[in-house]
Amino acid sequence: QVQLVESGGGLVQSGGSLRLSCAASGNLFSIMGWYRQAPGKQRQFVAHISNAGWTNYADSVKGRFAISRDNAKKTIYLQMNSLKAEDTAVYFCNQFPPKSDYWGQGTQVTVSS
Repeated sequence: QVQLVESGGGLVQSGGSLRLSCAASGNLFSIMGWYRQAPGKQRQFVAHISNAGWTNYADSVKGRFAISRDNAKKTIYLQMNSLKAEDTAVYFCNQFPPKSDYWGQGTQVTVSS
C-alpha cells in the first residue's frame, strides 16, 4: 500500500510563502490532491493535478497556490504564496478523490497576521 508523507509546513507571516511536498512510497496516483483541515473544521479540498498536468483549485486559493508533480521523484508539491491567516491548517495529500487508506500525518501551516 502506498504511503504518503507530507513536509514543508511551518510558521510564516501573512503575505509570505511556503512550499509543501508530498512524497509517495510507490507510484503517484493518476490524480493527486492537496487538502487541508483547520481547527474545528472539516477537511476540505485545496487543489488537484492529473498525470497530464491538468490542475484545479478551490476558489479560496486560486491565483495564490500552485500544485505540481514530479512522477520520477514520486512527489507532488504545493507552492503557497500570499498566505493569509485563514490558510492556517494541517495540509494533507491524497489521491483525488481521496481514500481513507492514504491519509498521512499532514504538515502544519500556521500563518500569523
